Amino acid sequence: MNPTVPPSSGRLEAVDALRGFALLAILLLHSLEHYNIFYGNAPRPEWLQMLDTKTTEFLYFLFAGKAYATFSLLFGFSFFIQMRNARRRGSDFRFRFAWRMLLLVGFSQFHALFYNGDILLLYAVCGLILIPASSWSNRTVIIVATILMLQPLCWAKIIYALINPEYVDTNSEFVKYAIAAEQVGRNGNLWQTLANNIWNGQLYSNFWQVEAGRLFQTPALFLIGMWLGRKSLFVNSAESIAFWKKAAACAVVACVPLYLLKELVPPHISNVTILSYYGIAIPMLYNFAFMTVLVSGFMLIWFHAGNGYKAQRFISPFGRMSLTNYIGQSIIGVILYYHFGFDLWDKTGAFESIIIAAVVFVFMLTFSRKWLETHRQGPLEYLWKKGTWINFRPEEKQEKAVVS
Repeated sequence: MNPTVPPSSGRLEAVDALRGFALLAILLLHSLEHYNIFYGNAPRPEWLQMLDTKTTEFLYFLFAGKAYATFSLLFGFSFFIQMRNARRRGSDFRFRFAWRMLLLVGFSQFHALFYNGDILLLYAVCGLILIPASSWSNRTVIIVATILMLQPLCWAKIIYALINPEYVDTNSEFVKYAIAAEQVGRNGNLWQTLANNIWNGQLYSNFWQVEAGRLFQTPALFLIGMWLGRKSLFVNSAESIAFWKKAAACAVVACVPLYLLKELVPPHISNVTILSYYGIAIPMLYNFAFMTVLVSGFMLIWFHAGNGYKAQRFISPFGRMSLTNYIGQSIIGVILYYHFGFDLWDKTGAFESIIIAAVVFVFMLTFSRKWLETHRQGPLEYLWKKGTWINFRPEEKQEKAVVS
């Protein structure tokens, strides 16, 4: 069953702005974590240690797991836009999208050379679910997304561990690769860092994402983002406002028990396998509920202003160039914090790291604004689009597309 295609609303600045804020939150968290070089700061005054602690607690509470989820949600929405535009031209975008995901693998490998926390490879793999899902009914999309969001593997492991108490699975295969990657970041030169990331960095990143539940959460968010696009819920309308109000209310109500389950139950779990997988399934649901509160609030404020407040719209260029800025902030961050660069990982605490992130953000936002004054897309977005629409059949006229 093919979904009804809603009327076009042009490029949605609200989505660009929301994507920009999600990317800013990712930048703040990555800088806070010194791009996966944790701990090891030099001795600091007590008042500065307290400031570091409060800064970390606040940013993790507000953004950890939520920024990534928002970014993923909008990836699914972008697929919907691409598919909708292709259908209006009477063409089938599914093959192009599969090729587009293969190109994304290439971007991911370039990114992973520098930063061992790449998510683009996961996106390229999980994005393939959108190809068959493009012909599913809205009901099927939501059912599949819900099943994936509930982390069925985690609950299967928990049930198995309840039946077989001797079974031990700490869900931590990534750790040995993380240790090797972190040591090179602390002590290695540029070539050692690049070489290490080809193997240990890749295994660290991708084992962690699988073990953290993202192999199920990511396609779920992609599907929900596509569904939001089908329902035109990022377009200002009475229906959209009613939906986001209801979503915010439901998410606030859900956050309370999920937070209590997340915080109060684990201390009473003695089985290491159950604890490991419970510690994935419940926090994932809590983060999704919290993200829904944040996204709903953002959209309701945007709609209240008609076309967003200035404080929201200012970041849209940063979100429009999300691929360029996502990879760019990683390369800049690694140069700043890793040993081969400025080696700041053991010289900056959380507070200074956030100031550094703010400076990087201002630089990249300024660059984005200047670039978009004379270009329709960011440099990597342009390459991705040109690669997507490469003419595989010379005898056919190459299609034109508008991709977000």
